[in-house]
Amino acid sequence: MAKGHRSQIKRERNANKDTRPSAKLSYARVSVQKACFVLDAIRGKDVETALGILQYNPRYASSLVKKLLESAIANAENNNGMNRENLYVAECYANKGPTMKRIQPRARGTAYRIEKRMSHITVVLDEKK
Repeated sequence: MAKGHRSQIKRERNANKDTRPSAKLSYARVSVQKACFVLDAIRGKDVETALGILQYNPRYASSLVKKLLESAIANAENNNGMNRENLYVAECYANKGPTMKRIQPRARGTAYRIEKRMSHITVVLDEKK
């Protein structure tokens, strides 16, 4: 059980909050494995290089991650007042979302299950020192 007044507990919790600019895409219709191929390519790169990689990557997830990265850059510029030239991709990860279950009819009256997976993709930026 936490000790102290409710406002004091909230103040302590908000003091530990991450202030780096980020953007999150929830319920993206791409599996975690496929999204991670794209995210691994841009992790640790500066934002201009990452946008170039995403522009010419043929995977479907790259278009989703590109829009997400542009949103994170806009958040950094407008909300945090950061300079675009100093930004780099500090973290990017995909978490598992809900799975839509569908039925595909097969031979002799049987049914196969098709699982359409979703993911929650997050991109966190930071400024170079």
